[in-house]
Amino acid sequence: MYTVSLQDFIGKMDVENLTPQVDVENIEISQSDVNRPALQLAGFFDYFDHHRIQIIGQVEHTYMEKQGVEKSTEMVGRIMSYKVPAIVFCRNLSVPDEFLKLSEKYGVPIFRSPSDTSSFSAEVTRWLKVELAPRISIHGVLVDIYGEGVLITGESGIGKSEVALELIHRGHRLVSDDVVEIRKVSDVTLLGSAPDITRHFIELRGIGIIDAKTLFGVESVKNTQSIDLVIKLEEWNKDQEYDRMGLEENYIEYLGNKVVCHSIPIRPGRNVAIICESAAVNYRQKKMGYNAALELYNRVTSNLSGS
Repeated sequence: MYTVSLQDFIGKMDVENLTPQVDVENIEISQSDVNRPALQLAGFFDYFDHHRIQIIGQVEHTYMEKQGVEKSTEMVGRIMSYKVPAIVFCRNLSVPDEFLKLSEKYGVPIFRSPSDTSSFSAEVTRWLKVELAPRISIHGVLVDIYGEGVLITGESGIGKSEVALELIHRGHRLVSDDVVEIRKVSDVTLLGSAPDITRHFIELRGIGIIDAKTLFGVESVKNTQSIDLVIKLEEWNKDQEYDRMGLEENYIEYLGNKVVCHSIPIRPGRNVAIICESAAVNYRQKKMGYNAALELYNRVTSNLSGS
């Protein structure tokens, strides 16, 4: 299970720490969703999601004001006794001194944000889903081609980095060379990025390491990109049948998500960069509802039936 440190949360969400006396160094967040503890403030603790960040908005704050400080302090104390990661008051809502004393007693920090409650909750959830997503690392190159994330795989030395370099020259953007970290942020989305230590570097056999960002400018690189298409480079095998129509899609699976995959045979004289570029455009065209292979098939079928 992956976790996010509460210190990273503080920095990312830019919240005000109302309890600096509480040590946050060893507090970790393990759940991507947040919880608004309305039922808990009313005394119902069955199925309480105490591993989540607890967010207090205008509704919860108004309810506590009507209940009075004594009753509200009792309920907040019960919430903190579950060792929740933190409590965040949105809209710069006031925090009673009694809550701050409870925070020190239970070691649960209290933060405050000027943001709207719904917007803050959505942003926290979005960020945590990415940070806590299941992940794997694979050998390959990830490039943004016309907005489509193309993952190029194949055996070591087959020319993936050279293809990436040619694509950069053609105006596309490098995300990662050699190692690609893949995160499953949803059941339909895989997000690829580079390890921090190798970000923006390309290894070219015979030349060595080059820095794409320095050589080609910041417009030639990108930190993250969804993985929409996989192109597998392989040595040409005259005895193997290769798809020449593309009527049926082939898929590869990462972390339970299926991604369209094309096997491209490498042979002298083939410009693989242009092939990858064309594959990305063709994939986008299919998403927009046009399938060239199906169109040709329909034309041939219509012509045969007409004759």
